[in-house]
Amino acid sequence: QFVESGGGLVQPGGSLRLSCTATGSMFMYYNLAWYRQAPGKQRELIATITPSSATITYADSVKGRFVISRDNAKSMVFLQMNSLNPEDTADYYCNRHIVPMSEITSWGQGTQVTVSS
Repeated sequence: QFVESGGGLVQPGGSLRLSCTATGSMFMYYNLAWYRQAPGKQRELIATITPSSATITYADSVKGRFVISRDNAKSMVFLQMNSLNPEDTADYYCNRHIVPMSEITSWGQGTQVTVSS
C-alpha cells in the first residue's frame, strides 16, 4: 500500500518534492518507481530505484530535472522535481517497479501536480 503526497500548483520553472509512504515489512527489498498519468494519456514510468539506491533510471522526459530517492528506514520514496513545465502536469504515483506495468494491481490515490502560470 502506497500513499503519495506533496503535489500542488506550481509555476513553470518551479520545484516540488513528492513523498510516498509505504506499508509492509518488505519495502526495503522492492525495486520502486514513480509513475505519472497526464490528462487523457496513459500512465507512464518516469523513475526507478533499486533497494540499495545503487541503480536509478529516468525517462528521457524527466532526466536531468527529477531526482528519485528512498529512505528504507522510514519506508519512504521521494521525487524531487525541478524546472517543471506544463507538460509535467499529471497525477503522480509511486509503486513497486514491475514490468509490465499492467501486472500492478493496486494503486494509491496519487498526488496531483499542476504546472501553470
